[in-house]
Amino acid sequence: MDAAILALVAVAALAALAALVVAVRVSRRLGELPEAVAGDREAHHRALLTDLRSGLADSADRIASRQSEEGDRLRRAVSDELARNREQMQNFERALQEKVDLRLAEIGGKVSERLDEGFKRTNETFVSVMTRLQTIDDAQKKIETLTTNVVSLQNLLGSKSSRGALGERQLEDIVKNVLPEAAYEFQYTFQTAKNLRADCVLKLPEPSGMIAIDSKFPLENYERMISDGPDKVTPGVFKADVRRHIDDIASKYIIPGETGDGAVMFVPAESVFAEIHARHRDLVEYAGQRHVWIVSPTTLMAVLNTARVVLKDVETRKQIHIIKDELGKLGREFGRFDERMRKLAEHIRLAHEDAGQVQITGRKISEKFAAIERAELPGAQQVPAVPEASPPQLTVVPKPD
Repeated sequence: MDAAILALVAVAALAALAALVVAVRVSRRLGELPEAVAGDREAHHRALLTDLRSGLADSADRIASRQSEEGDRLRRAVSDELARNREQMQNFERALQEKVDLRLAEIGGKVSERLDEGFKRTNETFVSVMTRLQTIDDAQKKIETLTTNVVSLQNLLGSKSSRGALGERQLEDIVKNVLPEAAYEFQYTFQTAKNLRADCVLKLPEPSGMIAIDSKFPLENYERMISDGPDKVTPGVFKADVRRHIDDIASKYIIPGETGDGAVMFVPAESVFAEIHARHRDLVEYAGQRHVWIVSPTTLMAVLNTARVVLKDVETRKQIHIIKDELGKLGREFGRFDERMRKLAEHIRLAHEDAGQVQITGRKISEKFAAIERAELPGAQQVPAVPEASPPQLTVVPKPD
């Protein structure tokens, strides 16, 4: 662009110079006019005009020629400049395209990476959601099964006979899991009262003796007491029900001469047991006065474990003399073992000494054989031995014992 401007400036300067030359010539001709007028004004005027026309034509031709040359040079300069600009623009476009392609490739890689990561997280989230939905579905099935079981249990507990059977079954399972078979008996019939049968009796050593366990399930009045429905009863009704069970057990299952001085009332429901001990301490005290111990499944386990310890201690005391006899036998056997070990050690010592004597005798015999081989007999004349080529000596390393 700078070369084009310079070319235009040069053309303008040439045009101004040509105009200046024409003006000078015209002024000269005009200066000569008065003299020419005096001679032949018309001819001179005509010649002057012809010269002026010829000079103007020459100037015009020169200006046109110069303008054509400058125009050509300007066109070449503009063409070259445009070619350079086009080349630079093409280089710039190529560089820009390369940068754009590189940037787009980087962006595409990052987008692909982000998409892959997003798909991976989405897949993990989907799998987690499906797992949790499966867990929820399984829990729902368990809840439905539990609901069915609860309904069945509610139907079961609705009947007094069913509640009694459930309590007896629970009592039987707990006792069997804790005590040995010889320490209990279910559905025991007393000797003094043939019609009386206890759910379970514990056969404990004296002074405890036989302890009867009876299962009572005062659930109906308990549920009516804690409910808010129209069948709600006062705590007094529940307490009267429990007191009646205590009196029933004390009068039936504490038999002098056959059972111990006490009986156990088994309450299969932990909630009922907690209600009695938390809010009706007078019932607990009353049961203690009647020698009746109220237990739940948890506390019954503790009572039975205590009974098992007592039974184990009694059996240990019964077997103590056998243990003492066995220990005495073991002591005597150990004495014989010690005596035999002492004799064996003595035999080993004697055998070691005999082996040493045998080794000494063997060494003496070997020395005698070596002397005989060398003809070194006692009282015999010594004959000089002929030297022989001795075989190479081998060093024998004794084998460690």
